[in-house]
Amino acid sequence: MPIKKIKHNYRKARYVFYKETLVDYKEHFWAFLGSFVGLGIIAFLEYEAFPQQDYVFLIGSFGASCVLVYGVIQSPLAQPRNLIGGHVVSAIIGVTVQKLIPDVLWLSAPLAVSLSIVFMQITKTLHPPGGATALIAVTGSPQIKALGYSYVVTPVLSGAVILLIVALFFNNLTEKRRYPSHQALTKFKKFKRDLKKSIKP
Repeated sequence: MPIKKIKHNYRKARYVFYKETLVDYKEHFWAFLGSFVGLGIIAFLEYEAFPQQDYVFLIGSFGASCVLVYGVIQSPLAQPRNLIGGHVVSAIIGVTVQKLIPDVLWLSAPLAVSLSIVFMQITKTLHPPGGATALIAVTGSPQIKALGYSYVVTPVLSGAVILLIVALFFNNLTEKRRYPSHQALTKFKKFKRDLKKSIKP
């Protein structure tokens, strides 16, 4: 990667994070409320569904997503594609590794996380909490492991969708907060146009 591009990306990242620190108290309130409602719904639904250890791990994974999705909403890592795709891709990788190497935790745990990072990069769905999602698939209780690929659908996909729906509501209640970001919407519209062109006879 050229030095100029690295410097440009670094300046852009600094600007995004700096900008997020300038929000007023109303914005803090909406970030708090969104994350409280989003994670609260997930916690309520999963409280009775999983053993205590799994429950704590799963809430930790989605809690990390809340920081991005409600606290740094302009970050590329917080956009819907990254939120949903990152968790789903990582869950698939985690379950697959667990099935292939079920009894060698010292190997399966780092392999699941490392592969999930690579596949998130390939699919342009990089979302840091996805690493935890992959890790839970191989380190969770027998109940989590028994879910197999159902783990991808619930609790992973369902939890990510809940966070997204809540984010689309609470992150757009004021003029200063826009989610998804303008750049993400532009990319999505371009993707739809390209898709329509590709399926035309």
